[in-house]
Amino acid sequence: MQKHFNNTIKIKQFAILFTAAIFINSCKHGEDQQQETIQMARELATIDFLLRNAVFTESIAKAADSSYYAGAGQAAPLFLTPADDTTIIVKTARSEKIAIKLAGFYALECGIGLLSAQTNTTPVDWLKKITEGSVDSNAVLLLNRFANATWKAGQPFRDISRITRASFMGASSLSKDEVDKDYFQIFHSARMLLSSMKSVSDSAMPVQMQTLRSLLQDTLYAEKLAVFLHSSNDSPGVSPREPFLTVADDTAVIRKTAKEMKIATSVAGFYALESALNYLVTIKNQVPSAILKSLLDSSMSKEDQLLFARFANATWKAGQPFRDLNRITRPTFTPFYFLNEADIEKDMVQIRAAAARVLTLLQ
Repeated sequence: MQKHFNNTIKIKQFAILFTAAIFINSCKHGEDQQQETIQMARELATIDFLLRNAVFTESIAKAADSSYYAGAGQAAPLFLTPADDTTIIVKTARSEKIAIKLAGFYALECGIGLLSAQTNTTPVDWLKKITEGSVDSNAVLLLNRFANATWKAGQPFRDISRITRASFMGASSLSKDEVDKDYFQIFHSARMLLSSMKSVSDSAMPVQMQTLRSLLQDTLYAEKLAVFLHSSNDSPGVSPREPFLTVADDTAVIRKTAKEMKIATSVAGFYALESALNYLVTIKNQVPSAILKSLLDSSMSKEDQLLFARFANATWKAGQPFRDLNRITRPTFTPFYFLNEADIEKDMVQIRAAAARVLTLLQ
């Protein structure tokens, strides 16, 4: 009887100790989660600060420029010279208007390129889903993030001060209204692109991609698309706004310094890094620094590395019409589908350079 009693006591003691251990472990797990949440918020806030900081923007643009030449095995020339402050580059109001409107189109093109590759479907398949409203929430999220990236890439070309605005932040912090604005551009770009690709809607991927490349490199198509997107902003039953392009736009000029243009051109890789990073933070629920470390130590999956490359391609494309609309006619202005390893590595060199700078400031 005494032996049974002692065993009962031991069992109860074990149960109490086991329960206590679970409780302590649960508390520790809860504390770890809380700490990770705090770290997540701190790192995202730091990245938002960097996005809106003009001094950091200039420094990371310089780093990106240097990494580009280093990747090509060349000595980097001086990024900014005293003359860049006073050298004026003149653009027409017409070219600026067109460049601004095209951001959503480049986001769409890059987004459906990735979605097609992920699902073994064609661009037209995705254009139909978008225009029919049958896109799942994961695909909508991805398309919106591309739209945010290409929008960001255009802001310093318009005026470097635009990056200091409150809305210039990580996409995960945007309001629903801001996100809806991005998808509006995606949706209407898809409407026109689907109509333009009607003749190859039943064709295989290579044929569709060839058609998409031809449209991407067509300056007249770019202008038509910009006009279409402008008119799409008019609500049914409301009198149309004034014409998108006027005769005065051909002679009205916009002046920018060479310094502003250089910074805007070279900072595109940072916006690609930030946008892809924010997307991965959202879908993986990992802190930014952990993702950046995996990118830099090559432990990141090939698929995720290519995600950064695709965002880099998107932000680069968005900047080209601001420099000169004729730049879109170049052979390199093409769907990611046609890029070779060397082309992709050029972008990844700048992505990794930006990642190293950002990671240092997060630690």
